[in-house]
Amino acid sequence: MKVIIQRVAKASVTVGEEQISSIGKGICVLLGISVEDTQKDIEYLVRKILNLRLFDDENGKHWCKSVMDKQYEVLCVSQFTLQCILKGNKPDYHAAMPTEQSEPFYNDFLEHMRKTYKPEVIKDGKFGAYMQVHIQNDGPVTIELESPAGPADLKQQAKLEKQQQRKEKTRNKGPSESGKEKAAARAKVDPSASSGAEGDVSSEREP
Repeated sequence: MKVIIQRVAKASVTVGEEQISSIGKGICVLLGISVEDTQKDIEYLVRKILNLRLFDDENGKHWCKSVMDKQYEVLCVSQFTLQCILKGNKPDYHAAMPTEQSEPFYNDFLEHMRKTYKPEVIKDGKFGAYMQVHIQNDGPVTIELESPAGPADLKQQAKLEKQQQRKEKTRNKGPSESGKEKAAARAKVDPSASSGAEGDVSSEREP
């Protein structure tokens, strides 16, 4: 699943001549559902979206508060074009979940978001309709998120996290034991490499 999150001063959805949904200050979420998405993807992205720190705190410090912290509104709009794969210059949407499956999946996403936050502040467009989405981006601030699509991605993510942890540990430590051993071995092969200064001192002591 892919989402585009925009911090907004206001946003609304119009179908035909009718405005069907609108919010004030908050976030607008454009959501693209993949054929591989599951309930775990819903849980992951709802948690990320609602806790993403896009707003200032009471003292004006940036990137400190989430939409839930500020009690702002959320406008969600289903957008299958986020699953586009280009074939030359032509967009292909076979990676998007088919309509008969994606509509109940999208409704599950909204329901989970409403249960996690507050039902009255979660607004949405009209699934499958041709919509005019009016977004007044505040900043501008735009964040792209993608959920882990399956076990392979989760394993890769865990692997990358472990690699990062090892790098941080290495930076915090001094030279490793193996590095010290290699330095000692080089010194044995070439004594002058590690004790040039000492050699000078000893030569001065000779009569």
